[in-house]
Amino acid sequence: MNAEKEENMETLYLAKWESRFWAWLIDILLVGFFSRGFFWDFEFINIAGFGISGLLMFAYWTLFEGYNGQSVGKMALGLKVTDRNGRKIDFGVAALESCGKAFILPLDCLIGWLAMPNSKLRLFNRISNTIVIKTKYEEPEGVRYVKEKE
Repeated sequence: MNAEKEENMETLYLAKWESRFWAWLIDILLVGFFSRGFFWDFEFINIAGFGISGLLMFAYWTLFEGYNGQSVGKMALGLKVTDRNGRKIDFGVAALESCGKAFILPLDCLIGWLAMPNSKLRLFNRISNTIVIKTKYEEPEGVRYVKEKE
């Protein structure tokens, strides 16, 4: 690749598994907390079921990630779901990507880790052509941020 092409390329930083785990945990705890008021008698943290919890998580991730690529957990950790080029995904892609983590997360991760080692992809990331990236919080051109002295 020539230097000019390389200079014009955007750099995307794939999110670490541990960051993705913490974002996921924030999301399930948040949705679990709010759903307790509506559903008294079900065990929310059932990560391998197609029950109410799976449907709630599926709807949550599809709506948030389809709207702006970020669930609350991803916002908190500076992560974002994008297409492979770093562009926004739509609701259909978000729904496909969310299926794995809402309904079969252990299998989704295991297949990703074994079949695509070092790619930082779950199976349903591969199927939906999505990646999870670290968002950039850079100073805009012509602006400099200065911390106030305490």
